[in-house]
Amino acid sequence: MFMKRLISFGLALMLSAIVAHASEGFEAPEGWRVIGTEKSYPDLVAALRAAVKKQEMGLVTQASATVGAKSQGITIPGNTVIGVYRNDFARRMLEASIPAGIEAPIRFYVTENTDKTATLSWKTPSFLFEPYFDDGGDALIGLAEELDAIFQRIADRATGNL
Repeated sequence: MFMKRLISFGLALMLSAIVAHASEGFEAPEGWRVIGTEKSYPDLVAALRAAVKKQEMGLVTQASATVGAKSQGITIPGNTVIGVYRNDFARRMLEASIPAGIEAPIRFYVTENTDKTATLSWKTPSFLFEPYFDDGGDALIGLAEELDAIFQRIADRATGNL
C-alpha cells in the first residue's frame, strides 16, 4: 500500500512538472508545428474534434493527463492527445512500409496555458515517416506530403486560421 501511494505521488509530481512546462507554451521542436490560440482549452479540444470530422479523418484515440490526474484527486492544466488517421491512409502506409505503421495514428496535442488559452501542436507526418522513407520509397514520401497538408488544414480550421 505504501509503495503504491509512493508511486502515485511520484507520478503525480512528474505529471505536474511536465504539464507545467507544457502549459507555459513551448517552441516547436524539429519537425513540430505549434500554434498558440486565444481559445480556451475545452473550446480548442472541441474545435479540433470538429475539424478532424470536417476533414473526413477519423478520431482514433484520445488520452488526457488531466482526466487521469483528476481521477486521483489532482488538478493539472488541460492536456489532451488526440490520435487522427483513416483506414485508406493506413493501408497505403503499410503497403509502402510495415515498420512505418508504428507512427499511426498521428497525434495532435492540446495544452492549456497559464492564461487559460490553449496551444495546438503536432509532429508533421513527413517528420514522423522520414526514418522509413528508404524502406517506403516514393509511395511513403507522397503519402506523408498528402497527410502534411491534411493535418495543416485540420489545425488551421481548429485554430480559426481557415
